[in-house]
Amino acid sequence: MRPKRAELTWGLLFGIVFGFLLHKGGATSYDVILGQLLLTDFTVLKIMLSAVVVGAIGIHLLQGWGRVKLSPKGGAWGKNAVGGLIFGVGFALLGYCPGTIAGAIGNGRLDALAGGLPGILLGSWLFAVVYPRAKDGLLPRGAFPRVTLPELLRLPQWATIILLSAVIAALLAVIERAGV
Repeated sequence: MRPKRAELTWGLLFGIVFGFLLHKGGATSYDVILGQLLLTDFTVLKIMLSAVVVGAIGIHLLQGWGRVKLSPKGGAWGKNAVGGLIFGVGFALLGYCPGTIAGAIGNGRLDALAGGLPGILLGSWLFAVVYPRAKDGLLPRGAFPRVTLPELLRLPQWATIILLSAVIAALLAVIERAGV
């Protein structure tokens, strides 16, 4: 089933807004990302935790309005390990993740364009080459079932979102008070 043009347009618009907000928050700056990795600047963590709250509220509002249908999937530790390894190698070599590479390229950063974009293409190609052999071997190891946070906590969705938002707000307040 092909996505409708409106869905693609909304996806593009939300992607542009996300990239703009990453830039405004400082997450497309190598120095900010390096500070996060060195645990001296928690700007990236603050942005991502804020995005979790906004995303949780937004996706559940859209679900309630019948605009989206959630289809959580199960996973496997093998998939997480391989994905984390590919992600981690790229992050360690360049200091950007895929989202911040796109934002940094849009910002005109040559290191992201010359290193990040080829890295994403190389990593994607490498995964596509290895996938046929790994899909029945390493990737499905340590499979775990589909479970959502509300199911795990045995709470209604909105109660889970309120609890999650309160915990994240408290964590953000502690980080802010610590001055990092």
